[in-house]
Amino acid sequence: MDDEAYITVEGLSRTYHRPGSELDALVDVSFTVPRGQFVGIMGHSGAGKSTLLNIIGGLDRPSSGAVSVGGVDLAALDEEALAIYRRNSVGFVFQDAKLVPALTVFENVMLPLVPIPGSDEEKSAKVEAALEETNIGHRASHLPGELSGGEQQRAAVARAIVNDPELLLADEPTGELDRHNADRILELLVRLNREGRTVLVASHDEATIAVADRVLCLEEGRLTSERLVDTRSAAPEGE
Repeated sequence: MDDEAYITVEGLSRTYHRPGSELDALVDVSFTVPRGQFVGIMGHSGAGKSTLLNIIGGLDRPSSGAVSVGGVDLAALDEEALAIYRRNSVGFVFQDAKLVPALTVFENVMLPLVPIPGSDEEKSAKVEAALEETNIGHRASHLPGELSGGEQQRAAVARAIVNDPELLLADEPTGELDRHNADRILELLVRLNREGRTVLVASHDEATIAVADRVLCLEEGRLTSERLVDTRSAAPEGE
């Protein structure tokens, strides 16, 4: 693993303004992540985990502080440049998969490729490779409603990696799954990390976080502790 910082978060705060009140989702959070590390972000609901991933992924902007990824200051990017950053560098896996119900698995995974140059043949090959890597190719022609929860999440991971992003962000990716399907998703994320991707997973579940190299703990928007995990002995069976 390269010890040089790939992600740098400095003094990050995010306040949401509501009528008559303010919500501090993040408060003065700072840390760095080396390229290729698997980081677990632990915390109860409302701790700021999703907000942190959204800012690192370019889906939200901080109220103060800075985030750089691969040496790029995200605050310096306009909306168009942020969209390119998300498209080229980031894969995002949401808790509820967020697949388009009317599209097949193949078509859902194809979506990130639609706005970029390339032939239909090249794009189809990328989709097939992502489906193969996530072991969901046999369901390519099915609609999301015809899949199990675990299959939907594997399709969501395939969509997240179809552009071969350097950074994979997963927000409660096992939150709606039974233990068997959750373990299969974790095995997949560990394997993708071992293939070279930097992975950040946010969860309130200890079993999900146990596969990480390092764990950051958030409480009420503040980074309260962090720890390194010496081994992956807690990884799901099958690894």
